[in-house]
Amino acid sequence: MTPDDITRAAEDLFAADHLGQQMGLLSRRHAEMTMDDAYAVQSGLIERKLAAGRQRIGWKIGLTSRAMQDALGIDTPDSGVLLDDMAFETGSTVPNSRFIQPRIEAEIAFVMKASLTGDVTRDDILAATEYVCPSLEILDTRILRADPETGQARTIVDTISDNAANAGLVLGAARHGPDTDLRWTGAIVSRNGTVEETGLGAGVLNDPVTSVLWLARRMEQYGQRIEAGDIVLSGSFIRPVECPPGTRIEADFGQFGHVSIAFD
Repeated sequence: MTPDDITRAAEDLFAADHLGQQMGLLSRRHAEMTMDDAYAVQSGLIERKLAAGRQRIGWKIGLTSRAMQDALGIDTPDSGVLLDDMAFETGSTVPNSRFIQPRIEAEIAFVMKASLTGDVTRDDILAATEYVCPSLEILDTRILRADPETGQARTIVDTISDNAANAGLVLGAARHGPDTDLRWTGAIVSRNGTVEETGLGAGVLNDPVTSVLWLARRMEQYGQRIEAGDIVLSGSFIRPVECPPGTRIEADFGQFGHVSIAFD
C-alpha cells in the first residue's frame, strides 16, 4: 500500500467508528495488503483518535488461541490499542448506540508497574506487573465481516487495521499477584443467565504471561513499548459471545473474581 492508501484507510475507519456504520473490506480494496500495512493503518486510526482527545491506557492482544489462528490461516497473535473512552465499570450498562455489533470475550488483564523494552523474559514480565485481574473485552467491527457482493470474509489485515476489533474493556474488582497460576485460572461466562462459554487461561498461548511476552517483543520491532500503568488484555480463552440489545454478561472466574456488563 502507498502512504496515500494507508491515510485513506485510516480516515475511512475513523469515520466508520464515529458514524457507527461499517465499511467495506480493506483486504478486497487492497489485495496486496500486508500485516505491516495493517499496523500502519491502525497507527493512523489511533493517531486520529488521540488528536480528537482520547488517551492511550494500554494494549490488547488477540488471536491467541489455536482455533482462532487456524480460522484465519495465521500462526501469530495480533494487537491493538486501548483508549480511555473504552473503559467500562463492572456491573455497568453500555448504551444501545455505542457499538455496531458488540461481542465479548473473557480474559486475564495485566496492570503494569514498570515499562518493558527490548528482549524481555518471562521473569521480566512478572517483575513489571503490579497485579492481574479478571476482565472482559468488548469487541466490535467497523469493517464488514463479509463482503456482500463476493462473500469474501474479512482477513487478518482487516482485523488489525480495525484496531484488532477492540471496542471496550471491563476490569473486575479483584486483584491478584502476578505469580498466580494463570494457566489454571478460568471463567464460566453466562449470557442472560445461560452458560455460553467456559475456558482456562492455558488457552492463551499455553500461559497468558507468554502472550504479554509476545506483545513486548513485537512492540520493540515497531519502536513501541509497554509503559508503567498500562493495562494489557492478554487474550481470550473463550469464543466471542454475541451481545445484541438486552444482553447481560456475567463472567464467574471463581476465586479469581467476577466481572459483568450489560447492553441496552
